[in-house]
Amino acid sequence: MTGLVEVLVNGLSAGSVYALIALGFVIIYKATEVVSFAHPSLLLAGGYVIAEFHDELGFWPAVVAGVAATALLAALVEVLVLRRVRSGVHGTLSIVTIGVDIVLTVELARRIGTRVLPLGDPWGDAVVRFGGVTVAQARLAAIAVAVAAIAAFLLAFKFTSWGVAMRATAERRETAALMGVRLGRVSAGAWAVAGVFAALAAVFLCAFPTPGLDRATSFAALKALPAAVIGGVDSTTGALVGGLLIGITEAAVVGYQNEWGLLGHGFADVAPYLLMVLVLLWRPAGLLGTREVARV
Repeated sequence: MTGLVEVLVNGLSAGSVYALIALGFVIIYKATEVVSFAHPSLLLAGGYVIAEFHDELGFWPAVVAGVAATALLAALVEVLVLRRVRSGVHGTLSIVTIGVDIVLTVELARRIGTRVLPLGDPWGDAVVRFGGVTVAQARLAAIAVAVAAIAAFLLAFKFTSWGVAMRATAERRETAALMGVRLGRVSAGAWAVAGVFAALAAVFLCAFPTPGLDRATSFAALKALPAAVIGGVDSTTGALVGGLLIGITEAAVVGYQNEWGLLGHGFADVAPYLLMVLVLLWRPAGLLGTREVARV
């Protein structure tokens, strides 16, 4: 029973981080109808800024700097790159984001080199013990920060003028533009918010028990893509559900893989994608995604 509780807590922690990243995918898709593959580089950029400045500024000011820098970088990608692509084909724009991700990731990997950069988080390797269950403080902090960040976004999405504009854009772009919604501002804002979430996710992906930030940290963002697809790429609630499902699935595989000898020790890396395939076979639009209806 103790092992099951630890698996669930670890799964909820990882799932909360994946939900942050998956929500970034969904926000961009709702605002632009483009699936962004630039998230790994944004996550790596946010973590790199925090790692470079935490000694000089302290951890929390460095986090603020990393979040601001990543939001600005994400907005610049939309304004200077995607907005300049003379194509209305969303698939083409998605391919452009792959190119952007490669360019940024290569440059950041060159700067990081073979180093493992600590982010200087205040939790360190401290743990919390309750009822025979041992959980890292960083994992509990990940859940708390993710809940607060996602709740703040959902409130802004529902009650602010920017949120109303984004919802109108997601419903019908052309009608929203005719009603005075500035689509460019909505798109840039969506990318900036996605950058904020990517930087926050980097903090906890590099916290204990992970030794720190390295060139491979960005690969974690790819696990959030199945989370977004499972929940439905046009559903903010689906991103949360998908992230938690991926996190719990991954934690369960890691926690019980020794008992499931046939799966092998590397199965945790495959499990998110296998779960995505199974869900798509059942519901092609995702668990909470909008089904497209074609009239003939």
